[in-house]
Amino acid sequence: MSGFEVGAPGRLRIMTVNLLAPEHARWDRRRPVLRAGIARWRPDVIALQEVAVGEVAELLGESYHVVHHSQRSSDGVGAAFASRWPVTSVREIDLRVTDRVDLPWSAAVIGEIEMPSPIGPVVFVHHKPAWQAGYAAERESQAVACARGVEEQVAGRAVHVVLAGDFDDEPDSASVRFWTGKQSLHGISVAYRDAWAAAHPTDPGHTFTPVNPLVRSGEMSLESGRRIDYVMVRCGVHGPTLDVADCRLAFAEPVDDIWASDHFGVVADLTVPEHPPGAWRS
Repeated sequence: MSGFEVGAPGRLRIMTVNLLAPEHARWDRRRPVLRAGIARWRPDVIALQEVAVGEVAELLGESYHVVHHSQRSSDGVGAAFASRWPVTSVREIDLRVTDRVDLPWSAAVIGEIEMPSPIGPVVFVHHKPAWQAGYAAERESQAVACARGVEEQVAGRAVHVVLAGDFDDEPDSASVRFWTGKQSLHGISVAYRDAWAAAHPTDPGHTFTPVNPLVRSGEMSLESGRRIDYVMVRCGVHGPTLDVADCRLAFAEPVDDIWASDHFGVVADLTVPEHPPGAWRS
């Protein structure tokens, strides 16, 4: 990827991927591709969507601390994130903001991760809003609820915040514009650095695209291509607290004609900046 040594001091690798629920597209063939790919990328923290609760250990092995969304669908499918370092506290925000949000695991899970110096404590936020076309109002309210929860969690502390997940909205949508500081919603505003846009400002980076035959054969058969999966870093008043050193798509090609999921994953390498925002270089 970037040539970084995974786990090196001051470097943090974040991954997010929607796995596509096991009931679809021959999970028995897709599982080994996903397991091998995750092992190859070796993320420090990974957010998984559409994952069956019993599959997490099989996909990740035993070296992760796993935090599940508390609710899941009747078939056991939900969301989880996992960290190589201990997660010291967990808070969940229910994002079923209207009666139209029928996904039981629509929630934001906020975990505090004790990472080694020089990074130190990281607040990791796994955000899963509504997925349906025409539900922009819900996704806007969900973004605001999540952001408010993060600000309450941080409460003025000097701590890194990393936000990741399947947001089901494009970069020019109101909810993502809110996250990236381009507009306010419901009278509040925040700013997060979008890792893909930072690393590839002219590349659309579609993560849900008809290039992938699993998209064409799925429920959204007329999909034209969107970037809806994100890794972001919270900004202070002078900018993000971590630098985006690199960002790549994962599972963007088949392995032996097997596509791992209908989503491409996002992998971001974040680093402690040599010159942190908020001070002049001496």
